[in-house]
Parts: sequence; structure tokens; C-alpha cells
Amino acid sequence: MTSENTRTRLLAAARHLFALQSFAGTSLQMIADRLGVTKAAVYHHFKTRDEILEAVLEPALDEMRALIADAEAQRGFTARADRMLTGFVELTVRHRDLILLLANDPGVGNALRSSEDVADLLARPADLLARDRLDPADRVRASVALAGIATSAGSVLLTDVDDETLRATLIDTGRRILGLRRRPAH
Repeated sequence: MTSENTRTRLLAAARHLFALQSFAGTSLQMIADRLGVTKAAVYHHFKTRDEILEAVLEPALDEMRALIADAEAQRGFTARADRMLTGFVELTVRHRDLILLLANDPGVGNALRSSEDVADLLARPADLLARDRLDPADRVRASVALAGIATSAGSVLLTDVDDETLRATLIDTGRRILGLRRRPAH
């Protein structure tokens, strides 16, 4: 078995255990046991649980970075906000399991807040969605839109809703909250 294959399996096992037992409730030994390898094999790839969490989240964080850059490149507030909104919905629907982990596991939130880069990354979408960053009402609307999207995408109450319906409804609802013009249906 290749080292890359072991790393991929290790991240999948960690992701599963984080969702099942929580981030704080998962040890490196539990991850090793799930894979049937030694703890030393886990240490070969990662020294800490925090490193594993970062690796589990990295693809989604990379997508968020690209989305923010794309939204910032748009001309005018409406285009920037609409790109941020639709991209954020796409990202959260695609990573529903990670959103559930982020929303429901305080240990994950604490670990992420300790990373200045990640904390800044998670704050930037609200800036792109607030028409006037100094207006408390605009900031509240941006926060409600983002939190509502993330909470809904990760909600165990909505697991029966297909991705396309969830995506369309979240975009429409986000536009209403933010006061963005709705695009006509094609």
C-alpha cells in the first residue's frame, strides 16, 4: 500500500470518526485502530489531531479561497455579493458532511479559530455580502444569510432534500435576505 493511499484512508477514517465521535472525542489511537495500523503509522503522516483536521478541511478551505478571490474580482457590489452567495451555497451543499461537523462540534470551531489564516478566511464572505460593512443591519443580514445557508446545508432535518432543491432554495432565500435581485429562471 502506498504512502499516499494510507494518507487518503487515514483522512477518510478521521473524517468518519470526527463525525461519529466528535473531534475532541477522537484520538490518534482510535484512527489507527479503525485503519488497522499502528499509531506510529499515523504519526508518520500527522503529528497531531489538529494537523489531521486541517488536512480533512483543506480541500474545502482551498475552494473557499478560490471562491473569495473570484467574488472579489467581480465588478460592483451586486455581482460580488451574488457570486459569493451562489458560490457559498455550492460549497456548502457539496460539503454537507463537513458543514455538519463544523456547525455541531465546538472542538472544531476552537481549533479553527486558533488559526489566524482560517479565522480571516471564514470572516471574508460576510464582508463581501454586506453592502456597507459599517452598517450593523447590513452585517446582520450577511451573517444571517451565511449562518442560515450553513445551518440548512448541514441540517439533519434536511437530509431528505435533494441537492438541487436545497441549492436553488438556499440561493433564492439568500438573495431575499440580502436584498439582491433574483435572477429569472431559465
